Amino acid sequence: MTDGRITTAKLGDNGPEVGVQGLGCMGMSFGYGPSDADASRATLERALELGVTLYDTADAYGAGENERFLAPFLRAHRDEVVIATKFALSIPPDDPTRRIVRNDPPYIRQAVEESLKRLDVDVIDLYYMHRRDVNVPIEESVGTMADLVREGKVKHLGLSEVTADELRAAHAVHPIAAVQSEWSLFSRDIEPKVVPAARDLGVALVPYSPLGRGFLTGSFAKAEDLTSGDFRRQQPRFTGDNAAANASLLDLIRSVADSHGASLGQIALAWVQQQATIHDLPVIPIPGTRKPSRVEENTAATSIVLTDEQLDLLNGIAAQVAGNRYADMAFTSAGRE
Repeated sequence: MTDGRITTAKLGDNGPEVGVQGLGCMGMSFGYGPSDADASRATLERALELGVTLYDTADAYGAGENERFLAPFLRAHRDEVVIATKFALSIPPDDPTRRIVRNDPPYIRQAVEESLKRLDVDVIDLYYMHRRDVNVPIEESVGTMADLVREGKVKHLGLSEVTADELRAAHAVHPIAAVQSEWSLFSRDIEPKVVPAARDLGVALVPYSPLGRGFLTGSFAKAEDLTSGDFRRQQPRFTGDNAAANASLLDLIRSVADSHGASLGQIALAWVQQQATIHDLPVIPIPGTRKPSRVEENTAATSIVLTDEQLDLLNGIAAQVAGNRYADMAFTSAGRE
């Protein structure tokens, strides 16, 4: 970093230049219990001051509320930021707690128009397929997404939670700038196949939940520590015996953190950031936070360099993690790889 600002990286061979760390905005409106709108707005501004230029949202986050929340910030800084949003998780009107995966062309066209309106932008910089509907050929879905690029509604295309084969098939239809998947000290499903495919194709990796949904920061130790509306209370890794087993793994991270005078979260992020060098491709994690002080801590992690010995120690953690990422792993690429 220079003067506190993070360095930049290209979002794949065909994507824009962005800060080497982005910001996940979901929690500002959805998923992690009550939030403070003023603190969230201050976080957006502080992130930009620190060189964070990739801001990540989705139409499913709060049924569009997160996109609406970001709109004033985007209007004020449109030429400075890259906005990424997603489609695919349709919310049935009769049950707002459900999500139905849709990749059909009519739905994609409907979704992009609604996102453009909520974000109050003329074009979406990076448009992701949030989840894969295996009943729709990926070539058909990406073909429609490519039409959106030609029509000037979208600049770049992304995919989330896809397999290596799905990525290759999609990239053959239209260049894919980024793949967003969970990647952290606790979650390394994508390394054997997706990461090499992305490297070969010139696609960036955008890890979501690089802090293990906050667990890797030590901010909570079990589901019961979270508020009643927090979706993490339903995730297998944070409940019962799994939570206790996983909390014990933080001692390994703490030993590395102490040697750097860093926090647990900073070491977890430094490990993810360093995968760019290890795997020879752009890696731009999008940790989420709602506090300016936390975004300062997160971006500072980009300057931490872990030794080979420390990497070896940390690399052993994933194999010891108890519980799946989701109760239904069919919702992820790991369920299809």
